[in-house]
Amino acid sequence: MPMLLIKGSYHLVNGRPDGDTIQFVADEKEEWNLVPGPHKVKRNGSGKAKLRLDAIDTLETHYAREGNPEVHQPWLHGRAARDELTKWLGFTTVERAPDETVTAATPTTRPGWILTRGAGRDKRCIALAGKGTPPGTSGTWINVDEALLRTTFNHHVLLAGLAYPTYYTNLFPDLRDELTAAVRQAQEEEKGLWRDDDTLDGATVTGIDSLQDDVVILPKLFRRLVDYLYLGDPDNPDLTGFPAFLDEAADEFWIISTSHPTTGLDAVVEVIDGKVRMTHPPEDLVFVEN
Repeated sequence: MPMLLIKGSYHLVNGRPDGDTIQFVADEKEEWNLVPGPHKVKRNGSGKAKLRLDAIDTLETHYAREGNPEVHQPWLHGRAARDELTKWLGFTTVERAPDETVTAATPTTRPGWILTRGAGRDKRCIALAGKGTPPGTSGTWINVDEALLRTTFNHHVLLAGLAYPTYYTNLFPDLRDELTAAVRQAQEEEKGLWRDDDTLDGATVTGIDSLQDDVVILPKLFRRLVDYLYLGDPDNPDLTGFPAFLDEAADEFWIISTSHPTTGLDAVVEVIDGKVRMTHPPEDLVFVEN
């Protein structure tokens, strides 16, 4: 799979990195202009941009939308993924304010490289994150195979069981299959969040507090639930309208096992007696990148 290689450095201070989001400064800031697609990477004058790590979704350590209060998923696995990213990159100490903003880090930056094919609607660069010697010349397109994918944090965090797979159509099937193999190994060994995952078994949702403190589910489903709960009484939710809400949100995706194009997560989400569950595992879905 061809991807654009950009060499640069990872930065933490004044940011709020989690397990799948971090700031990155390109050594040659003009190389951001080489990232293809309808959405341009948002960066500052020094070439600093935010990355959204491709194909993974870690538990939310801070989420808010449309003026609603900021919420989080259970801290254990969200913070474990966040800490795994900074440790893997080579940061030895990280100091944070109560709102998770990094106030100091040692060292202050870490060198690395990314592989990308575009940016999302939020203008974050969608990337595979690498460290060490770059696998090619910065600013050029290189072929990414399974062996190279295994050197990235994206693969590492799935193998560690600290992230859910969340695939989009920009990722080629051979790389997706490699990541799914890592997911299956983590599941078999009950690593990380897979010991507590409620996505398929069903999560009892009694309000915002249950989502923050008790329920371990796919972050995309968590975000949809939070948005829905804040339309009514978030502490005494009526979940009967949640499937219709998902239908209206109109997420577009493919179900891999059936080769079926689908619109609306209500097609793969059930609500029964206050329990919310997905009927297909996350690795069986491929979302359309808009």
